[in-house]
Amino acid sequence: MSQCPCGSGRLFDECCRPILAGGAAASPEALMRSRYSAFVTADIDHLENSLAADARDGFDRADTESWAKEADWQGLEIRSAAEDGDMGSVEFVARYRFRGKPLAHHELASFRRDNGRWAYVDGIVNPKPPQRVATEKVGRNDPCPCGSGQKFKKCCGA
Repeated sequence: MSQCPCGSGRLFDECCRPILAGGAAASPEALMRSRYSAFVTADIDHLENSLAADARDGFDRADTESWAKEADWQGLEIRSAAEDGDMGSVEFVARYRFRGKPLAHHELASFRRDNGRWAYVDGIVNPKPPQRVATEKVGRNDPCPCGSGQKFKKCCGA
């Protein structure tokens, strides 16, 4: 028996193989891990079947199969996973070599539970962290930032 390609540290037969064989994934993260394993093993049927129905229109079997077989898959890093009722998300980085060039696919993937089974809906490639707005604190005795010439405590801070 071999280690699962998804990087869980578990054996393939106990981790992703049952999901690839048609079993239901217990969580969005488990489905994401099985989808990565499907790329490694070129299981195109699983990649298509694990898509939400409304996401299957843009699926190109030939391109997906070509990419899966030509890439040398290097590993999967799960950065975060969340589940809220029938919705879920997984931020991940899949590393691979393609035509000798090292690459990484960073995505925030969305999942939905359809008829009791998790399905991949879509994803945001190279997600940006939320913007933090930094504001300078104004002390009570500092000049008011509005430009009145008064102290902050007597002007806008009143």
